[in-house]
Amino acid sequence: MKKIIMTILVSVVALGSLQAQSLYKKVYDNAVAVVNDAAANDQQIQVNQFKITALNYMSNQVTKRNQTRNSYFYDSQAVNMASFITDFETYIIKARTISTEKRLAVIACYRDASLQNPLFGDQDKETTLVYVNDKQTYTPFSLDTDWEKAYDQASAKIKEILK
Repeated sequence: MKKIIMTILVSVVALGSLQAQSLYKKVYDNAVAVVNDAAANDQQIQVNQFKITALNYMSNQVTKRNQTRNSYFYDSQAVNMASFITDFETYIIKARTISTEKRLAVIACYRDASLQNPLFGDQDKETTLVYVNDKQTYTPFSLDTDWEKAYDQASAKIKEILK
């Protein structure tokens, strides 16, 4: 009986581990699907192209720096980035109904959270700030972002802005 219970426990843990490892890939694959969807609008395509670029940037930086990162790192960064962007879009819509000042404050809050929480400290600002410097983008965020910290920072500050 103990062997059966242990086998079940090991299977459950392995399944949980397999699902956790797939979060990065799920965020990435969902973004690719939207970018390739003929029915997607320009904003959806742009936002999801940013997600693809940010995830590729992160993966390339880890490789370039010969760092070893576990699946939790990738999954956490991907999920927090997706949540960060989803909340940003939600609060932009909410702020538009209040005032232009609030909308601009929301944009600044999220942009600043991205800028103030670098993940790698990359000095190649031309690359890392390409979306920040593009005045036509829906995602004015740095590619070099610790999405977990940025999400926490923006989540804490947004409540004050939308009072």
